[in-house]
Amino acid sequence: MKWMWTALLFLHCGLVSANPAWIIGATTDRAAAGERFELLVASRTGEPLPPELRVRIRTGAVERLVAMKSEGDGVYAGTMPAGIAGTFVLELADHPSSRLSFLVTPKPDAVQALTRATPEYEPPLSENDPMYFIVGGRGGYSARFQLSFKYRLFDLGSGFGAAQPWLSGFYFGYTQNSLWDLSSESKAFRDTSYRPSLFWRWERRDEKTFFDAVRAGIEHESNGRDGPRSRSLNILFVRPEWHWRWDDGRHLEITPKFYGYFDTEENPDIHHYRGYADWRVRYDTGGNWIGTAVARVGTTGKGSLLLDLSRRARDLKFGPIGGYYHVQFFTGYGEDILDYNLRRKSQIRVGFAIVP
Repeated sequence: MKWMWTALLFLHCGLVSANPAWIIGATTDRAAAGERFELLVASRTGEPLPPELRVRIRTGAVERLVAMKSEGDGVYAGTMPAGIAGTFVLELADHPSSRLSFLVTPKPDAVQALTRATPEYEPPLSENDPMYFIVGGRGGYSARFQLSFKYRLFDLGSGFGAAQPWLSGFYFGYTQNSLWDLSSESKAFRDTSYRPSLFWRWERRDEKTFFDAVRAGIEHESNGRDGPRSRSLNILFVRPEWHWRWDDGRHLEITPKFYGYFDTEENPDIHHYRGYADWRVRYDTGGNWIGTAVARVGTTGKGSLLLDLSRRARDLKFGPIGGYYHVQFFTGYGEDILDYNLRRKSQIRVGFAIVP
């Protein structure tokens, strides 16, 4: 029986290194993320097969380790990591082995079944909010720029993330937004907002959940000043997400952010101007244009509206990063946290975005 498995593995495995001590193969070259898959394993040296093996799954910089348990006769079973898709190479992590190419497809939910969308694997460090640099000239020249990222604290492939997969939903986020007064003599920054956050993000894996994903966490915002120009607040927030994707590449997101304040000593009336929600809608045509709208309505009826419009600039590329021409319109109260209760002239700025 054992020699038959070994012969089958030699015939099936298409990526065999020179004289590997261990051979792996499978009855299929496809697997679904988050679901069970099987491998056939044989030792050319006659070494006994252990009750459990670790398999390395990788493509480019993406790598996962999966524990697989023996089911007898050289058959090992495990669960393909959730949230990955594409062509991956499999090999044993602790033994010199042959390699096997696998096509991993995403586990479909209701939206994916209708639109055939294929979510991409998210690396540990990724974008969070838009990143751009834009300039406007109304009421004197000024620039606005924003940097933003999020970092996943636990990885599914090892350590605590492998033992407790729910931990892979924890992120540290950071967003910094600055207004730069280019018309002043010293070209000083009018104000800068610093927003670190810690949140947990969950994505649905079934067809019954009402929303596609949700974030919940805590966020601090301040401008790093002291005295009368100091502003700071802390919030608890929850952000449900709804996504619609179509076969032609179009993508619509509705992601309102609901929050409650628990420390607003330096600006206790900020809810009059911001309210308790950021109403956000984003639409991607799937070709060149991306539009985003964010609205706030305070408890006194005062609020703000931010509109972003980006167009892909395919001829502007810096390594793997594509560029976007970016236009932004802002009207209402509190373009920066320092002037959260002031309304300045409506402003249009144009420039460049890395993440729209």
